[in-house]
Amino acid sequence: MGRILMYVLPIALTIYAIADIARTDESRIKLLPKWGWFLIAIFVSVIGPIAWLIAGKTRYRKPPKGRGPKGPDDDPDFLKGL
Repeated sequence: MGRILMYVLPIALTIYAIADIARTDESRIKLLPKWGWFLIAIFVSVIGPIAWLIAGKTRYRKPPKGRGPKGPDDDPDFLKGL
């Protein structure tokens, strides 16, 4: 069981990282261009996919500024109807 995991886990991690790189928008990728991350994920065995998962893209989107109330208690129109 341990030997199978030792071979399958790095392959699965690499496949996941390549798919994630392909799906990620260029504007969210940091440090390297998309093709650079592909090369690192493929040729640098286990460390490449882990590097992508840790430092390759921005994880959280910033909330939009000035787009209205965040909740019903911040909405003046909603509060007038109470």
